[in-house]
Amino acid sequence: MCFFFSFFRYLIFFCPLNLFYKCVAFLPVKLVLVAMKEVVRTRKIAAGVHHAHHAYHHGWLIMVITGYVKGSGVALMSNFEQLLRGVWKPETNEVLNMSFPTKASLYGAILFTLQEAHLLPVSKSMLICLFTLFMASTKAFMTARHSHGSPVALIESWLCHLLFGSPLGIEDAHDHHHAAPLSPTKTKEELSEGTRKRKPKKE
Repeated sequence: MCFFFSFFRYLIFFCPLNLFYKCVAFLPVKLVLVAMKEVVRTRKIAAGVHHAHHAYHHGWLIMVITGYVKGSGVALMSNFEQLLRGVWKPETNEVLNMSFPTKASLYGAILFTLQEAHLLPVSKSMLICLFTLFMASTKAFMTARHSHGSPVALIESWLCHLLFGSPLGIEDAHDHHHAAPLSPTKTKEELSEGTRKRKPKKE
């Protein structure tokens, strides 16, 4: 595994004329690689939940956390990397501001935990197939459109309205709309008066 990592790293950074990176960045090739990555992500989530289920049969929270970390470990490690460097960037924190793969890993971990607890009336192979198709197609579509938003944002907004009484971000936009202007436009008289006050006194 370490050999393959070093090999591809060498090709990306030291390939003549940057040919390997150009080939990987070519959109059709990139879509295939993105879909393959989501297949591996789904397998990691299912494996993490399955391993946690063997050790903690009734530890649902541990099963969810294990599957979540297995599915989005690289994104979560960036938080510890920022901690070690002494840099705090809330806008890039995957716990405070989750990207779509991180959210999908959490949702997948919950689904696989419910399946392991026999609360979800679907077989494990069928759940893996459906979740893989959803992840691969969604991520490929987002990559093709160069989109960084979340396709489940409408569902999250509806759940926020159902649980907390207001859609996501509506109250902030309403307050911003009715807020008073920060600085009114100054008249010519006020500008000239300020200019006179700033003139130094002659001795």
